[in-house]
Amino acid sequence: MKTPLEVINLSKVYNNINAVKDISFKVNRNEIIGILGPNGCGKTTTIGMILGLLKPTNGKALINGIDIETNRVNLLDNLNFISPYIELPKKLTVKQNLEVYGRLYDVKNLKTKIEYLSDKLRLQDIINKITGELSSGQKNRVSLAKSIINDPTVLLLDEPTASLDPETGDFIRSFLENYQKERETSILLASHNMNEVERLCSSVLMMNKGSIIDQGKPADLIKKHGRKNMEEVFLKLSREKNES
Repeated sequence: MKTPLEVINLSKVYNNINAVKDISFKVNRNEIIGILGPNGCGKTTTIGMILGLLKPTNGKALINGIDIETNRVNLLDNLNFISPYIELPKKLTVKQNLEVYGRLYDVKNLKTKIEYLSDKLRLQDIINKITGELSSGQKNRVSLAKSIINDPTVLLLDEPTASLDPETGDFIRSFLENYQKERETSILLASHNMNEVERLCSSVLMMNKGSIIDQGKPADLIKKHGRKNMEEVFLKLSREKNES
């Protein structure tokens, strides 16, 4: 069986600046891998290359063994993503947004799928509301519904609980845990919430200045660096790299 997501020697250079430097990793089936690092470390650029939105300077990203750069159209049904930097069309209702994206992904039984997502993600009370008028937490749940409307085999989550209140954040994490187990989805999670990372991820990649500077299971990294939790590990590695 092919690996759902494999990144091989991936690099991206902007105006002689190495945004991503020769990184390699895999996300196996039914696995959540965290990709961590300070702002500007290369996480979002990496995700952009995996999605085929950015052309790598070197290296490649493979989806089920196939290069995304040269086969993006054929691979789109296998992928989806959520990012706080990309908003859904504001003038459409929640239902209209899900219908549009469902048709783009050629989702079968779309009405039933929207009803399922509406139930699972608590969208019933806002399904006919204008998306641009929703709260940040409501928009987040709608974006998450959009990101799984095609049942992707590879799901890319860029700060999926950013700016959410604790209860909504916990709801989203619980949903992701259950969804990933049910669907055996391969998930790459970029997050600044270290409690979220410890809870969801089987392994993490620590990035800084475009490079992977350490990787491993959260518990192993905490022990390796002599810290109490992943937040302390994150701070230690970020400061060491910035001082070097």
